[in-house]
Amino acid sequence: MKLKTKLTLGVGLLFLLIVLLSVVGSVYINKLKSDTEKILTANYNSLEYSKNMLIALDRMSTDSIVSVRDFEKNNALQENNLSEVGEKEITQNLKIHFGSYLKQPDYKKEKLIREDLVRIMSLNMKGIERKSDTAIITAERATFWIVSIGTVCFLIAFTLLFNLPQTIAEPINQLTFSIKQIANKNYSERVHFKGSEEFNDLANSFNIMAEKLQEYESSTLATQLMDKKRIETLVNNMHDAVIGLDENHHIYMINDEALNITNLRKEEIIGKTAHEVAINNDLVRELLKNMDHPVKDPIKIVTDNKENYFEQEIVPINIVQTGEKNKKYIGKVILLRNITPFKELDFAKTNFIATISHELKTPIAAIKMGVQLLGNQKFGELNSQQQELLKSINDDGQRLLDITGELLNLSQVETGNIRLNIKSCSPKEIVLTAIKNVEKLAEQKNIAITTNFHVEDKDFVSADFDKTVWVMNNFLSNAIKHSFQDENIQIQVEKTVAMIQFSITDTGSGIDEKYHRQIFDRYFQVPGEHQNGTGLGLAISKNFIEKQHGEIGVKSVPNQGSTFYFELPLA
Repeated sequence: MKLKTKLTLGVGLLFLLIVLLSVVGSVYINKLKSDTEKILTANYNSLEYSKNMLIALDRMSTDSIVSVRDFEKNNALQENNLSEVGEKEITQNLKIHFGSYLKQPDYKKEKLIREDLVRIMSLNMKGIERKSDTAIITAERATFWIVSIGTVCFLIAFTLLFNLPQTIAEPINQLTFSIKQIANKNYSERVHFKGSEEFNDLANSFNIMAEKLQEYESSTLATQLMDKKRIETLVNNMHDAVIGLDENHHIYMINDEALNITNLRKEEIIGKTAHEVAINNDLVRELLKNMDHPVKDPIKIVTDNKENYFEQEIVPINIVQTGEKNKKYIGKVILLRNITPFKELDFAKTNFIATISHELKTPIAAIKMGVQLLGNQKFGELNSQQQELLKSINDDGQRLLDITGELLNLSQVETGNIRLNIKSCSPKEIVLTAIKNVEKLAEQKNIAITTNFHVEDKDFVSADFDKTVWVMNNFLSNAIKHSFQDENIQIQVEKTVAMIQFSITDTGSGIDEKYHRQIFDRYFQVPGEHQNGTGLGLAISKNFIEKQHGEIGVKSVPNQGSTFYFELPLA
């Protein structure tokens, strides 16, 4: 707990108790005053009136007129000063007896009057005693509470008096001693306060200072220079280009590989900002642009009359300073990883795939032609087993043609040699052409394909007709393959702000959300499904659509079917 909080609570509680003491004292004093006033104003006056009536009754024989007037006057005052139970009835009887006495005085009637007066005086004397007892009890209670609260106030004040100076003085004395130790170069000295948060923070700050002084004392300039030289040598011997920037984008480090590919000189750029260097260097300017807007594609750089490919990676540098806990940002490192050997292997693989696929298409087409000729009845009839075998050969041949077609498309995608014939195309014509291509495949599983067009006849898309139909065919083939027998596939075409969206919805088993991002990667196939494809169709579809400035995606929930969609810009 903070020292300020402790003081506030202690002094605040003491202040509240003093206020409470004042309030309790005032309340009980007012109550005693009220009880005393009740005795004086009620019972004492009734005794005085009764005494005066007795005196008037005694003088009745000598001065009857004055005595009667005094008696009636005091009797009237008594009637207005009734405070005890039964006093009203006695006062009424007194008035009746006195009236009877005035009509015909005799000893018995006078005796009744005196008895009434004595009863009134007796009632008020008992009232005085009772109210005096109440006042005594009130005084005792006031004494109890005042003494109790005063005792608590004394204990709190006593506690503050003895603990507060020690709470403040002891940490200060310890800190003073530690400061003297630091002044004598004893940097291993540490302080550990227990108690308030303020002193704990003070101890932490002092310990951080002592730790930094100890670190500084134990290090030497020669050691630091050696460590710096060792790090520079290590960085210079890296095959990756390395450029170090501080938090203000000043270049403080660059290795030989980076100098070689940027055609810069170390002494000309160290200490300058990257933006200053980028003014006269296209590559540094490109690196800075990619740093703010990261790109996935490798950077092509010509060095030593050869095309080299580099992957750019930005590594933020955060450190925890000595004695502190939070990380501090001190800059970043630009890494250019040379992937030229891998790129060359990738090009070789792509060329190999393209060559093999192209060479395979001719013999496969010849096999299919031979199968068709064998199936012709003009060359003789085939038995059921021969027909089944011929059908199997034809299906496998078609599958091989599809695979070689996908591989050829993939080789075009990877080499960037896709030839697009962009023109205005009718969305309906794209959909109907694709449906026609898969009609027989859908009939085999008795699957119906329905269409919903929410576009007008004048709405056209800017697209390559053949490539877009290929994508639609791929979506429909996958939907048919993953749908159950006798199900329905729905095609919907609708217009958005500046795009037209094509979506194909099936009723298959669906795709888990964790695979949605990978589904368009090359060679990826959802685990657990019966695989009979190459895993290239969706990757090629994605590239075809994005090359036409469109977007592609999937919405799917397990056991609830899937919706694959793509959008193309309006023409």
